[in-house]
Amino acid sequence: MSEKKIPVAVYSESTPNPATMKFVANHMFLKDGGTIEFTSPDQTEDAPLAARLFTFPFVTGVFFAKNFITITKNDAVEWIEITNEMREYLINYLTAGYPVFNKKPQTQAGSGETEMASNIPPVPQNQQEERITEILQEYIRPAVESDGGAIDFKKFEEGKLTVTLRGACSGCPSSTITLKNGIEQLFKRMMPEVKEVLAEEL
Repeated sequence: MSEKKIPVAVYSESTPNPATMKFVANHMFLKDGGTIEFTSPDQTEDAPLAARLFTFPFVTGVFFAKNFITITKNDAVEWIEITNEMREYLINYLTAGYPVFNKKPQTQAGSGETEMASNIPPVPQNQQEERITEILQEYIRPAVESDGGAIDFKKFEEGKLTVTLRGACSGCPSSTITLKNGIEQLFKRMMPEVKEVLAEEL
């Protein structure tokens, strides 16, 4: 007796970034965790779903995490006009069994591994950097992922912590406020060596 297939379900969630919508599925896009982001169709050779999404004229970015996708659009349309269309498209694509990736993608993981060599952040070299990574993993990354984005350690020099923002966080108008009022204050309390937190968008 064959197993009954569970119907694909996808629902949308708004994010703090008005240009980006989060689509959560009962489907694992990246089973081993990590994230991967595409900012142009040229990067999607081994990612057919991302390539298809870029065929929509308003799509400017696609970000994959474990069980959700965030899609970034331009100003040509409003989300209220296209959210249902994008949700139905994802349901139909996944229901048909088309591949999300042609081969296992090189994801951006919490440890700092990344799909593009030019963006590889340094491996933590000392206890300070290890502590920074731990704080990001435990206290900050879950909240950022719930908003459809990702945050990763970039460097720590002379009291200045630089992080990279991707997905919904990249280009988000409220990300600067969150960075200063939330993340920076948390680090100052938990790790006084951090005097300032700066963001670098990929």
